[in-house]
Amino acid sequence: MASAEPFASDEIVEPGIEPGASTETMLVTTDNIDDYESNMNSSLDDSQIKNVDNDTPVVQVISQTEIRSEHLNESVSLNTDADQKDIVDQMSQCNIDVDPLRCKLWLAQKKHIFVLSQAGKPVYSRHSPEDKLVTIMGVMQALVSFIQAGNDTIRSVHAGDTNFVFSLKGPLILVAVSKTLESVPQLLNQLSYVYNQILFVLTQSTLTRVYEQRRNFDLRRLLSGSERLIDHLINFMDREPAFFLGAVKCLPLLPSMRDLITQTIVQTCGKIKNLVFGLLLANNQLVTLVRMKKFFIHPADLHLIQNLVASSESFKTAEGWTPICLPKFNANGFMHGHVSYLAEDCQACLLLLTADRDVFPILSEAKQKIVEKLRRTNCLEAINESMNRALITTMEIGLPEMRHVLYKCRSTAQFWSPGFQSPYTNDEEIER
Repeated sequence: MASAEPFASDEIVEPGIEPGASTETMLVTTDNIDDYESNMNSSLDDSQIKNVDNDTPVVQVISQTEIRSEHLNESVSLNTDADQKDIVDQMSQCNIDVDPLRCKLWLAQKKHIFVLSQAGKPVYSRHSPEDKLVTIMGVMQALVSFIQAGNDTIRSVHAGDTNFVFSLKGPLILVAVSKTLESVPQLLNQLSYVYNQILFVLTQSTLTRVYEQRRNFDLRRLLSGSERLIDHLINFMDREPAFFLGAVKCLPLLPSMRDLITQTIVQTCGKIKNLVFGLLLANNQLVTLVRMKKFFIHPADLHLIQNLVASSESFKTAEGWTPICLPKFNANGFMHGHVSYLAEDCQACLLLLTADRDVFPILSEAKQKIVEKLRRTNCLEAINESMNRALITTMEIGLPEMRHVLYKCRSTAQFWSPGFQSPYTNDEEIER
C-alpha cells in the first residue's frame, strides 16, 4: 500500500458552493433517502478486494473540513439496551404460551421489527422471543404470498395510527409495525439496515446458499449471539439522525491535530499488505479514516461498524479479531477487522480492516506503534478533550430562536448538529 504519490486530502472548495464542501471524500454521497436506498445496492466482488498489491496508494481523509464547531455527540436514549433486555425478559415470563397479542406489555410497544424467512420461519423479533411468534409470522408470510400471487409486492398497510411496512430482501421478509411518526421510507430504510446487519454477520452468499439448500432452514442457528447487534442497531436508529441522513458525524478537532493523527496511521500502516481501511472512532463519531485510493466506504457500512463498536464492551479490555462483511462494499465476502481501543486513558476505537486473515500479529504491532506516536504528540489528550467538551447550543452559533438544527454537507456525506436543549430534554419530547 506504499506509494510515491502524494497523499490526497480534503481541501476547501471555492466559497459559495457548499459549507464544508471538499474536493475529495471517502464516503458514497447521496441527496435523500430514496437515492441513499438505491445507492446501497452496489458492492464490489471478491476479486476487486483480493487482487490488491503493495503498490496501491493509501489516501488520507481528513474527516472534518469547514465544520469546526466545538460540539460533542449527545447520547440520548429513547429505549436503552438495558430497557430492551428488561422488556424481552418480561415478555418471556408473560403468560402467552402461543399468542403474544394477549400480553399488554407487548401490545404497548410503539415499534416492532420482525424478520422471517420466505417459508414463514421466525428469524428475529425486537420485543419477544421468536418462538412465541410463529403464528403471527405465519400470517405475515401468508399476506406476502397472497399479494405475490397477484403479481404484486406488498409495501405497506395503514390501520389507524399504525403502519405495517414490508420489505422483501432475498430469502427474507422484514416487517416494521410502528405507531411512531416515522414515514414509510424511513421505516423501509431501517429495515434495510436490519437486513444489512444480518449480512454483516453472514454475507449474502451464505444467506442465499443456506436457503437454496433448505427452504425452511432456521437462520437463528447461524445468528446465535448476534441478536444483540440487531437490538442495539434498532435502538441506535431511534436516536441517531445519521441513519436517515445517510451521513456521518465527525469529532471536532483542530485541522492540524486531525492531520497529525491521520498521518500517524498512514505512516505506520502504509506498507501493510491488503489493508483496505483504517478508522478511528470516538463517541460514535469519526475521528479520521484512511483507505486504499481506489476504494470508498458507504455511510451505511460505516454505521454498521459504529454499531459493532458501540454494542461490544469486550473490545475495551482486549484486542478483537473478527470477520466483518460490509454489505455495500462487498456483500459476498468477509474482511477481517482488528478492533481495539487506543488506551485505558483514551476511549477511542481503532479499526484496521484487511483482506488478509493472517495478519493479526502485524496489525497488533502496528496499533501499539500508533498509540505510542499519538501519545508522544499529545493527540490522545486532544481526543479526550474533544470527547469531554460540553455540548454546543444553538445560542452559541448565533441561532437563539432555533431549538435544534441538522446540517448535512452533501459532497462529503458528513453532518453536524448541536446538543438537544429545552424543550427537548426528555425522551418523550426528543421522540416527538
